[in-house]
Amino acid sequence: MEQGGDEMMARIVEAVGWGQAGRTGPARERLTELWDRIGPAGDPLHRCTLAHYLADLQDDPAEELRWDLRALEAADTLTDERAQRYHATLQVRAFRPSLQLNLAEDYRKLGRPDRAREHLALARESLPVLGDDPYGQMIRDAVERLGTELAGSAPGPEARRPDMVRSTGG
Repeated sequence: MEQGGDEMMARIVEAVGWGQAGRTGPARERLTELWDRIGPAGDPLHRCTLAHYLADLQDDPAEELRWDLRALEAADTLTDERAQRYHATLQVRAFRPSLQLNLAEDYRKLGRPDRAREHLALARESLPVLGDDPYGQMIRDAVERLGTELAGSAPGPEARRPDMVRSTGG
């Protein structure tokens, strides 16, 4: 039972703001409630945006991975035409570096460096679509940091770094 596009995006953006302001519990509850309203066959822009940010609010790395996979799945069904009805400058391919970076970080946290490297390689492949702006630089820097970290890790369980900043862009 999906609601109107602009209204739903406004609700998603509001809840994302709560999370970015440190109100993670209410943000997680609200985004989960909105996910239930949208449903697995709902608007791909809504699903991608919501899942991308809901992943950031998870305490369990396995749950974070689950939401990031949902975000990527939704992005795979999203068209530029649909995204540009929300904002004229959006290009779906520009979502991919952040989505793949987040998956790489999820797998790193779960002690699966080989899977992390696979997704990091996909993030690197898609970097050229990013603009030469602060967001693009933030993603490039995060890819570089994670690449450096993964270069020093052997296959198998890894130590978690609490200071690793997770990308929330895109």
